[in-house]
Amino acid sequence: MNRKIRSAQSPAEPASGPASSLLAAAGPAWGAEAPVEAPGKGRQTRLAILDCALQMAGRIGLEGLSIGVLADRMHMSKSGVFAHFGSREELQISVIRHYHQLFDAEVFQPALRLPRGLPRLHAMFDRWLQQVSREVETGCIYISGAVEFDDRPGAVRDALVLMVQTWRDALQRAIEQAVEQGHLRPDTPPAQLLFELHGLVLAVHHDARLLRLPGGVAMARRAYGRALGAWTTDAGAALLRKLCGRDD
Repeated sequence: MNRKIRSAQSPAEPASGPASSLLAAAGPAWGAEAPVEAPGKGRQTRLAILDCALQMAGRIGLEGLSIGVLADRMHMSKSGVFAHFGSREELQISVIRHYHQLFDAEVFQPALRLPRGLPRLHAMFDRWLQQVSREVETGCIYISGAVEFDDRPGAVRDALVLMVQTWRDALQRAIEQAVEQGHLRPDTPPAQLLFELHGLVLAVHHDARLLRLPGGVAMARRAYGRALGAWTTDAGAALLRKLCGRDD
């Protein structure tokens, strides 16, 4: 089947619409449980608590969070923190959602402004890699949360799975769009390529955080180029070299 090759100058999708953010893509399954934010000072206090809770969760895990510990860290009363969340479980879910919003702003939104195909896919992977490399000391909620809740059914695990799966769906859709744009071959297996890219990010986090091994990001970028290069069309191969900073 012949596919028309589209250049990297294909127009980017508008920032509005149902897929304009990862939270929007999560759909009503998440929106039904999203808390209503208080206006004004109440919202600012809630965000300050969430920032603090996210920093703590990166170091001690979501299970280490509690209303009491957070109240001490924020120099607030327990009742003051409780008024914003109501329960420890709601606090944990709110932290997951807060991390997802930050991830959306740092990783997905900038990539979404680029043309569909390899430019967008490359930006999504590269910004994700940068995000994980910055989180070597603070920890990644998606990764650490999986260790904590992979075998613990409940609302916290459900929220975590929804957020991770939403990101994976967005990344797989970017792979499929690269096929549609003629940058990757029609026989490219999106699920397999997604598995490989996700594995690279997990390896970077593991080697840097647990083993304290240097050079993981550079190795992941080389492996990324080989993984995509196995499926590029002629036009896609030239574009991939340009995106990876290689003009050979």
